[in-house]
Amino acid sequence: MVHAIRMPKPGQMTEECVVTAWHKNEGDPVRRGDILFEIETDKSAMEVESFENGVLLRRLVAEGDVVPVNTICAYVGEAGEAIPVEEPAPVAAASPTPEVTAGPPPGSPPAAPTPSIRVPSPTSRLAISPRASRLAAEAGLDPRAITGTGPDGRIVERDVKAAVADRAIAPSATVPSAEGEDAPRPLSRMRRIIADRLTHSWTTTPHFTVTVAVDVTALLALRAELKGAGTNLTVTDFVLAATAQTLAEFPDVNSRTDGVSVWPRRRVHLGLAVSLPGGLVVPVIRDADRLPIGDLHDRAVVLAARAREGSLPVDDMTGSTFTVSNLGMFGVEEFSAIINPGEAAILAVASAIPTAVAIGDGLAVRSVMRLTLSADHRMVDGELGARFLGAIRRRLEDAASFRQEALHA
Repeated sequence: MVHAIRMPKPGQMTEECVVTAWHKNEGDPVRRGDILFEIETDKSAMEVESFENGVLLRRLVAEGDVVPVNTICAYVGEAGEAIPVEEPAPVAAASPTPEVTAGPPPGSPPAAPTPSIRVPSPTSRLAISPRASRLAAEAGLDPRAITGTGPDGRIVERDVKAAVADRAIAPSATVPSAEGEDAPRPLSRMRRIIADRLTHSWTTTPHFTVTVAVDVTALLALRAELKGAGTNLTVTDFVLAATAQTLAEFPDVNSRTDGVSVWPRRRVHLGLAVSLPGGLVVPVIRDADRLPIGDLHDRAVVLAARAREGSLPVDDMTGSTFTVSNLGMFGVEEFSAIINPGEAAILAVASAIPTAVAIGDGLAVRSVMRLTLSADHRMVDGELGARFLGAIRRRLEDAASFRQEALHA
């Protein structure tokens, strides 16, 4: 029996994958569990296995093709078996082939001339999906200039995204090259996807930001004490722990919306932004509010290491309910971050900087760290955002509350 091998859907937001390498050629024997080909998404690479025994009868996609999820990529079956007659298009196709009308049979009287190619009327309705139309309007693109790859040439969302990406990497004819400027290079696939998602977030989500200054002098002293005792917790660990506990206290900040409905979330799945040479990924610490700080540290270390090695499973990059982005190790005084799609807010963590602080009638030098919350104003208003940040600050400034737990980490 012939079995179709389809492009898997590695993540909730993934719509297409790149075929990076084939491990089997047509005619090669295939056993259950054998690797057929490798794919790459915007966040990770993975291998596609066969769930059937037999022979690789046909490959429908080539290395380098961008293939929509659930598309048939190959057929596996018994040697000599016939594959289905109608093979689905494996990759985004060009505009439909013009319909050609056959001429009259020999000897028949001449008929009135008919057009050989069916051309739509200039006044005919443009075939475009609602999501594609909305995305084109947001991007400022004329949809009539976009080639549709959907059924009957319909313009779908992936066509608009491709047009947006092409416009982003196309060299401008109106901007002359500067002296000493290198030749342009296209953005990597990861960078293009990041740009697409964050541009969509920034242009469709009403962002607002609020910042608090946190006195972490006692916390840094506790960290130094713990390090001397052999417990090497980081400032990020304390921030993650305080944030996770605060999200459990403020479930509205842990929710999501589509602009019409709100989905409250009672479980805290904390995303941690990790920088890579080619972009940024956000591993997810699940049920972070239920983890002791030592376990939180261990989980964050493992996820960050896998992310930098490129071996992070897709399941560990999806489902976050809130994200923390820490640039404190780079001497950053303050910054704001863009909300990840599907979340209500993101926390930007800056450096702990020695600062002169008024204490009573005098001055003292304290380590002050600024936290900036970027929030979706549809769910989180200024008062709620301020109370949420205030609760995180209280937890971080109460170093004694971490001591007992940290000593047993």
